[in-house]
Amino acid sequence: MSGWRFGDPNGRRKWFSHAAPFAGLPGFQLAYETWGTLNAEASNAVLVLHALTGDSHVAGGVEPGHPTPGWWDSLVGKRKPLDAFFVVAPNVLGGCQGSTGPWQYPGFPGITIRDQVAAEVHLADYLGIGQWAAVLGGSMGGMRAVEWAVSAPDRVKSLLLLATTAQASAEQIALASAQLHAIKADPVEGLGVARRIAHISYRSEQELQARFGREKQEDGRFEVESYLDHHAAKLTRRFDADSYVTLTEAMNSHDVGRGRGGVRAALARITARTIVAGVDSDRLYPLAQQRELAAGIPGADGLRVISSPYGHDAFLIESEQVGALVTELVPVPSSTR
Repeated sequence: MSGWRFGDPNGRRKWFSHAAPFAGLPGFQLAYETWGTLNAEASNAVLVLHALTGDSHVAGGVEPGHPTPGWWDSLVGKRKPLDAFFVVAPNVLGGCQGSTGPWQYPGFPGITIRDQVAAEVHLADYLGIGQWAAVLGGSMGGMRAVEWAVSAPDRVKSLLLLATTAQASAEQIALASAQLHAIKADPVEGLGVARRIAHISYRSEQELQARFGREKQEDGRFEVESYLDHHAAKLTRRFDADSYVTLTEAMNSHDVGRGRGGVRAALARITARTIVAGVDSDRLYPLAQQRELAAGIPGADGLRVISSPYGHDAFLIESEQVGALVTELVPVPSSTR
């Protein structure tokens, strides 16, 4: 299946290797990318965590080794909200863009969001970062961000949670289950079917109606069908079906309250200054889930709402609104003023 493989161009990737047994693996490696320079106090580091089919390529164009442009390019780079910071973006454990995943190991073990964060803790240690100035994430990246703040509160100074949740809901698990069944029945065709199902939930009904309505192409097919086909084909060219299964199952298992006395008790552990934001048209991660986060995190200042017709994907699209939240959360380090 598709995804980065040894022998492909490295692009901007760097690698961290952990040689000791971990979460049922004999060891692991994480691919990651960085932007900016870590200051002498190691106080200007920001961790950016990608969503399900994202990767470490947060910023930059299409180039050898990176078949898609940076997915949060509006945040990282000269005169952008994170310009003054040392930005670190790992490809998640279980992924298929250079980190250890099922593309390397037949019978890859089931892993959890907690396992993924524990792996990223080892990366932070390797980089000499004792505390992140901020941890930022949306969707699955937000799951990892909240887990970072719960499991290692002293290592997260500030936190931005976008369109995410403290635990996967029944509806989210149900939608994911349909995708998993499609892939397990036929990994090649099933990944495309899974992407079609997922992409419908990523956008809003009103956007699809306004954009496509009931318009048809010359071949008689509905335009919205062609749109879904396009996104299915894009994903199957760059992503691995087994990684999709591994990461989706990790998302389904996500529950910050598991073994911690429940969600409220877990969220009470967070000491980071926190901004929680949701999207008013998000039908996959509805605002009620972000309200629970905002109410339960002591350092949260209410719920911010991103107004957008784009549904769940708005956290990737509404660059001006998201950039304003980042700028509000993370002041420019004094050593760079």
